[in-house]
Amino acid sequence: MPNIASAIKRVKTNGKSNLRNNAQKSALRNSVKRFETAVANGEENTVELLKEAQKAIDSAASKGLIHKNKANRDKARLASKLK
Repeated sequence: MPNIASAIKRVKTNGKSNLRNNAQKSALRNSVKRFETAVANGEENTVELLKEAQKAIDSAASKGLIHKNKANRDKARLASKLK
């Protein structure tokens, strides 16, 4: 544990942001996985799940969790799976 006050605060804020980032990345992966399993099973709500997954990807890209080129690549791959 650091002794300097600003370093102590940095450890706390890094821990909070780490938890928040992990939760958001997990939600992103879960939404993508829900869409992929729906497509594999031939379910009817794939369009809604695609929109939800694309929204989660855009949200993660805007928050800096993933790069914007990765977001565009992932969205393109999901759209091609729908066809």
